[in-house]
Amino acid sequence: MKNFALIGAGGYIAPRHMKAIKDTGNNLIAALDKNDSVGILDSYFPEADFFTEFERFDRHIEKQKRKGIKTDFVSVCSPNYLHDAHIRFGLRIGANVICEKPIVLNPWNIDALAEIEKETGNRIFTILQLRLHPAIIALKEKIADEPVGKKHQINLDYITSRGHWYYTSWKGDVQKSGGIATNIGVHFFDMLMWIFGDVKENIVTQHSKETASGNLELENASVKWRLSIDYNTLPAEVKAAGKRTYRALTIDGESFEFSEGFTELHTKSYEQIIAGNGFPMMETRKAIELVHAIRNKESIR
Repeated sequence: MKNFALIGAGGYIAPRHMKAIKDTGNNLIAALDKNDSVGILDSYFPEADFFTEFERFDRHIEKQKRKGIKTDFVSVCSPNYLHDAHIRFGLRIGANVICEKPIVLNPWNIDALAEIEKETGNRIFTILQLRLHPAIIALKEKIADEPVGKKHQINLDYITSRGHWYYTSWKGDVQKSGGIATNIGVHFFDMLMWIFGDVKENIVTQHSKETASGNLELENASVKWRLSIDYNTLPAEVKAAGKRTYRALTIDGESFEFSEGFTELHTKSYEQIIAGNGFPMMETRKAIELVHAIRNKESIR
């Protein structure tokens, strides 16, 4: 049984990590979040120690270490701009780290963390759950079997409308979230590059707080994409149905559906990581480079 500490216990994604820790037969010994509304802990690890101040959390982990209770993994679910610091903390206390996407905001942060990996001998893993989705694995295998040089036409439209709270939270601050392409688009970009190859050209047509769009030329696909949190960009039929989210991915004019099958993907990720087969930090580098370029409206040719 491995001991876990979790940073960002009050976040949206944290319960999936708690479930994964429990489902893999491991133990959460400590959790941190500046928000004390974390009753969700009772559903998974009611005995876990909880802290709202990082300094007290840090001191507790150190005390446990001196008692011979090792923290094997630190799971990072904190706001994007804190990932870098929290990963460093995990490595320095002698733990391996599992971090949500985006693992960091800038490509050079990856290089610095790689140095600390070498110094400490501990590893950084990330959650790339779309790569474990059965439908996406099947698509990758299908594309891999096609003749070399075949090009596909892809359209990605993802609208997840947000209220006024979003702009007040860290997610609405581009310096903290990385902006819309980083915050809600990085997993789609990683998936597309994993299947269709590296970026050959990146043209950004729009990047505001609400909406980002552009065109990507990948090795085996031309991608037209749009991401938005603006309710007004929803199709009329979606609004009429009372929905606030719309996702459409078409490949050569045919809809590709992968809405189902997400419930156990974090658990699968944890199973592979604990077995030593998870996705290492460097697997995220290409996606981080791309969203950084999009955020700064840098064309890649």
